[in-house]
Amino acid sequence: MKVGEDSPLPISPLDVFLAGGVSSLLLCPPSARRNASVPAAQIAVEGCMHGELDKVYDTLRELEQAEGVKIDLLLCCGDFQAVRNENDLQSLNVKPKFRSMNSFWKYYSGQAVAPYPTIFIGGNHEASNYLWELYYGGWAAPNIYFLGFAGVVKFGNIRIGHYERPPYDEDSIRSVYHVRHYDVLKLMHVKEPLDIFMSHDWPLGITEYGNWQKLIQEKSFFEEEVKTRTLGSEPAARLLNKLKPPYWFAAHLHCKFPAVIQHGEDGPTTKFLALDKCLPRRGFLQVIDIPSGPGPHEIQYDEEWLAITRKFNSVFPLTRMPFRVWDEQINIQDDLQRVRNKLNARGAKPIDFVQTAASYDPSLRASNPSITVHCRNPQTESFLQLLDLPYMLDSLNSHGVDSNESSSQTGQPLDNDDPDDEDDPADDDDSRTESLKYIA
Repeated sequence: MKVGEDSPLPISPLDVFLAGGVSSLLLCPPSARRNASVPAAQIAVEGCMHGELDKVYDTLRELEQAEGVKIDLLLCCGDFQAVRNENDLQSLNVKPKFRSMNSFWKYYSGQAVAPYPTIFIGGNHEASNYLWELYYGGWAAPNIYFLGFAGVVKFGNIRIGHYERPPYDEDSIRSVYHVRHYDVLKLMHVKEPLDIFMSHDWPLGITEYGNWQKLIQEKSFFEEEVKTRTLGSEPAARLLNKLKPPYWFAAHLHCKFPAVIQHGEDGPTTKFLALDKCLPRRGFLQVIDIPSGPGPHEIQYDEEWLAITRKFNSVFPLTRMPFRVWDEQINIQDDLQRVRNKLNARGAKPIDFVQTAASYDPSLRASNPSITVHCRNPQTESFLQLLDLPYMLDSLNSHGVDSNESSSQTGQPLDNDDPDDEDDPADDDDSRTESLKYIA
């Protein structure tokens, strides 16, 4: 199919919008499942968080009350903005006039506790210094798990994978390529089926499989990119074609866009859904019902991903120089058995959250913040000890730049990095004060 031709509209119930009220958030309610006797998890998916944890959690509580459902897990598709303090705010890849502490710091400090297990990925507007501490993944706050720069975890028996586009700035836009390529290469070696895949950016060409005409009616500035097939991420498209997950969720472009991809005539189907940012009457939230099988609903390490991480550690890109690329048929069986033995001995749950910096205190007078120096997070050290791997993140800074080549942790955000920059002033001012309970 070529861009410009009529595309088949997504099958029901994927094409669901908030205009239908709270109940329209349910992508597949329990009553619609073919086999309701199979244990399932109710998973909420959110687009760009932009630090608005309080509002998203409040919306989910209202959904539970209105529909009589229980949310088991929240997934966030990027721009989470895990800002712990004023120092983190300086590394936030956002124009200074849009920087705000928002609400994550309350969950980091323990003043508030996430009411739902939450898994998030990074986007192009993040406090990158903190996330770099958790490059392989880990608890950013109690009950809030960062999936790392690329990775796979299990929630019960549900496998959730992820590819991230790191924040870009003037210092790192060229050098970060090698870290991104390394992460993609690792994901291309995943062979066991995934249930859900998350990315911040859209896969390149995804608009061909949905109602692209409606998209450019709502976002006219996407028209040229849609018609020239330049909208989206080429690495994400390669991963979509290789992994073929049943569900793929994304955010970034601040609109809701569903699509259905048929992988070959007799191949599997991927239901794609991009979600908006957290604002009133915007399509920022969806709930899906996924069979999970027996077992506890908790976040655990994934054996195959740990084995892949262990195998690829020897080519971790420590400089801007290209690294050796390995054949896709690489054998990880020895690493898999080693990982399995380790997990059988210690369990598959990550270690608990550990604070590594002071939390913001609104009662204190504002100081002169500076960018936080990278520290070794005990969670990351524990992860590497589990895999018998050395710690190498000191060699790079939070953007994948060789620390010996760049003395700055971050540069100035690119002015054209936000595709919705035209309406950001309105979105980030008065409209943010509206209650999200009026979502219909």
